[in-house]
Amino acid sequence: MYAIIETGGKQYRVQEGDQLFVEKLEVIEGESFKFDKVLLVSDNGEVKVGKPYVDGANVEATVEKHGKGKKVIVFKYRAKKDYRKKQGHRQPYTKVVIGKING
Repeated sequence: MYAIIETGGKQYRVQEGDQLFVEKLEVIEGESFKFDKVLLVSDNGEVKVGKPYVDGANVEATVEKHGKGKKVIVFKYRAKKDYRKKQGHRQPYTKVVIGKING
């Protein structure tokens, strides 16, 4: 059984027991969370596709930890104009463990 969920502007294919890094969620570590935006649910060959979401379907997950990704350097410059700007960015994420797929 698997499902396709939408969170943080991205889509993920998940199964029970998967560990997933998603855009930061405002949930305390150790708490459970339900993804309501389920686009597709497949159970032993039986596929339910939503328009755009499957009615009554959700995916339960447990928040394992929050963190930040690797640093990305953004460097802007203009040739021969003495303009240089260096900036770093670390994207926050939430690690979740997929529990049960209802749908």
